[in-house]
Amino acid sequence: MNAFTIKDLENLSGVKAHTIRMWEQRYSFLKPQRTATNIRYYSCEELKSILNIALLNKYGFKISHIDRMCQKEMREKLITLSHGEARQERILNELLHYMVDLDMHLFEKLLNEQVAVRGIDKTITQVIFPFLEKVGILWITNNINPAQEHLVGNIIRQKIVAGIEACKPDVCAQSPQKTVLLFLPEGEHHELGLLYTHYLLKNRGISVLYLGANVPARDVEFVCDLKKPDYLYTHLTCIADSFEMAKFLTVISKAAPDSQLVISGNLIQGYNRRIPANVHLKKSLPQVLEFINSV
Repeated sequence: MNAFTIKDLENLSGVKAHTIRMWEQRYSFLKPQRTATNIRYYSCEELKSILNIALLNKYGFKISHIDRMCQKEMREKLITLSHGEARQERILNELLHYMVDLDMHLFEKLLNEQVAVRGIDKTITQVIFPFLEKVGILWITNNINPAQEHLVGNIIRQKIVAGIEACKPDVCAQSPQKTVLLFLPEGEHHELGLLYTHYLLKNRGISVLYLGANVPARDVEFVCDLKKPDYLYTHLTCIADSFEMAKFLTVISKAAPDSQLVISGNLIQGYNRRIPANVHLKKSLPQVLEFINSV
């Protein structure tokens, strides 16, 4: 069974930790266990409960009223939420529920339903990417089982690849002015963020060289020498402890001195050291989109 911290619940539900503690004191729906060092931890069922409760509370239901609801009544109330953003959040919460329960049949069924309703393009941008952002912190802190990550990741990978292949021919057939080489450095295997970038670039008709995950610097240099890409792009999610950002930036900058290196992902959020002139850190999705629109 997974054990989630109060910070995990805060990140996934949007409810502040101090509010969660207050709810614990006043109501009965959360009963955390404690470690030997007296740190709270929560079960999968409590994670699912806080997601549902937070959503109902956000859209008008009082906590005291929610506390008296049975599970069936709570599900019925969730389904009746008509606000567009509420429905969106409910879908993301359902995907989280299926992930923690390892119910891959329902997880993929829900994604397929979204593709049928929204199309693959909007499913990727409106469902898959927000879901990845929502659970990304759990993957970084190892608060979900690797099996959950692999099962969910493989399904999502299939959907994004389908989106890449489905890019409109009239868009992708445009004569590209720029080329972007996509890769993940050695020790980085979390490919979904990079695939999402591949999708965004190809959807705009930009030429992409996709090297994939766990790529040695010498291979990046080999491709750069032959193809002369305008940009190198990597997305750093969770990498080996031996990874040194400063060394990586120096090595890749020297391997492709004529290319601009663009880096996004969680691992650069707190990086404030001096960077080479041809390196650009994109610390938010709007910054990534701004870069893609500028290529």
